[in-house]
Amino acid sequence: MNALLEIKDIECRYDRNPVVRALSLHINKGSIACLLGPSGCGKTTVLRAIAGFEPVSQGEILLRGVTASRSGYTLPPEKRRLGMVFQDYALFPHMDVTRNVCFGLRDMSNAARRDTATRLLNVVGLEGYGDRYPHELSGGQQQRVALARALAARPELILMDEPFSNLDVDLRARLGSEVRAILKDQGIAALMVTHDQQEAFALGDVVGIMSAGRIVQWDTPSNIYHEPIDRFVADFIGQGVFLPGTVRTADSIETDLGIIPGDRAYLWPPGTAVEVLLRPDDVVHDPASPLRGRILRKTFKGAEILYTMLLPGGTTVLSLFPSHFDYAEGQEAGIRIAAQHLVAFPRG
Repeated sequence: MNALLEIKDIECRYDRNPVVRALSLHINKGSIACLLGPSGCGKTTVLRAIAGFEPVSQGEILLRGVTASRSGYTLPPEKRRLGMVFQDYALFPHMDVTRNVCFGLRDMSNAARRDTATRLLNVVGLEGYGDRYPHELSGGQQQRVALARALAARPELILMDEPFSNLDVDLRARLGSEVRAILKDQGIAALMVTHDQQEAFALGDVVGIMSAGRIVQWDTPSNIYHEPIDRFVADFIGQGVFLPGTVRTADSIETDLGIIPGDRAYLWPPGTAVEVLLRPDDVVHDPASPLRGRILRKTFKGAEILYTMLLPGGTTVLSLFPSHFDYAEGQEAGIRIAAQHLVAFPRG
């Protein structure tokens, strides 16, 4: 299947300094992808280059199999037939919601434009809001209007730049789920830039982890979490601790917590010094276990409690307990290691 968007080894520069380097990715029709990374890693520059707002100094960007950007050539943004949803919504304050949604639909009659706006406002859950102005709406409602406007031109691909960053945590999660459902229902592909891991994992069919202008890993959320390609991704994604260990056999590692069996064959010879990543869900509550840890800190998360635990050998681990196992700080609790996807990297 031909990719809707294909990026081949692009480089983008600011004042001769490369901020995006040898970056490649592809997005198929109807797929939702997220670029995730720390501030300054180049993810917004990639989005702007796809939109046509930034030139590329090397490589090529193809939309629907046709070159949109290469060195010395940039197809204007208005000819790329892409939808855009910005961080600040970019609504026109002097226009009501209907006119904001219709903006850009110049080849339609007024009646057709209003019908389009009414239909899309129903799609995004804002039926009856067409006569209101942006200042009369909440942040979440303004974001829905921005999405409706992006959908109005019936694009095959929508670009979203930190679209929920101005919203509170609960609204971000709820609106993110709604936006994903809308895009899937409409069959529209999307590429979203975010620095929020939960947001990227909740929305994306595929996620690209960026560092220093490059994509380090382009994979499903599950694979990125359970099978990080290197120490940077493992450290950047989720919570966890690294324990020193030594390879014992091709599928087991010896640590201060005992021998931990792996679910993959390690290529390093026995005796290799490694670091083992333990996520909170790898350390499970087991009152009958001889391995016990002292509770240093606890964070209540509703259905679960995240404990920071000190083990007898001085190792600190994180563990998620069901919230009805409510231990006080200073108490001891039994735990066992249940790492279904054991991740390790050579030390040094």
